[in-house]
Amino acid sequence: MTDAHRVWLIIGTSHGIGLELVRQLAASPANTVIATCRSPTSATTLHELAASVMGTVHIVALDTDDRQSVQASVAEVVSVLGDSGIDYLINNVGFNPGGYDKAFTMELDNMVRVFTTNVVGSAHVAQTYLPLVAKSTGKTIVNVSSTLGSMGSERPGGELYASYSISKAGLNMLADAEFHSDGGGENAKLEVSVGVAGILRAIMPLTPADSGKFFRHSGEEVPW
Repeated sequence: MTDAHRVWLIIGTSHGIGLELVRQLAASPANTVIATCRSPTSATTLHELAASVMGTVHIVALDTDDRQSVQASVAEVVSVLGDSGIDYLINNVGFNPGGYDKAFTMELDNMVRVFTTNVVGSAHVAQTYLPLVAKSTGKTIVNVSSTLGSMGSERPGGELYASYSISKAGLNMLADAEFHSDGGGENAKLEVSVGVAGILRAIMPLTPADSGKFFRHSGEEVPW
């Protein structure tokens, strides 16, 4: 990263990948991070992190399952940023109902919930914040996906997480559609800090030519 100032809006920061994104980005005073989560009052670790870093962290309530919450968050974000835009919007939405669910036996209500959160929620956040992203220098929206959503690469165990895999494939298609429009757990293979460092390395070199593409945390492009 260069010394140029950047504004980041990160969705889902109370734990996991989102929390680690805030941790690594806020280590630099060049970054202003808007960290959103469903319930800021209970996000103790996030508040502790915000108080300890060199960068600037603002915690904002935003529940991607609640459209009024998403809309209401804009006024608070604007009050923080003033005339600035959002250089990087990181749609870090990854609800998984837990346990195994296979295509012919999964609970369909769970599938609806997963798709609503991971795809519809991400689409709504992008629509809502597009004017602020367009106002910035970076003008970048990143959807945090998974190789479980790729049909063009090996994905061992993907059949055991059918609803989650389907939702991530939908998220990948959403990224492609956005480009063409006018506008973890105990089984994780990587430490969160390693994966997030890779995500940030993959994000920083992005150009408009990369729009709609799907990348591993290593920066390798993934067919899907």
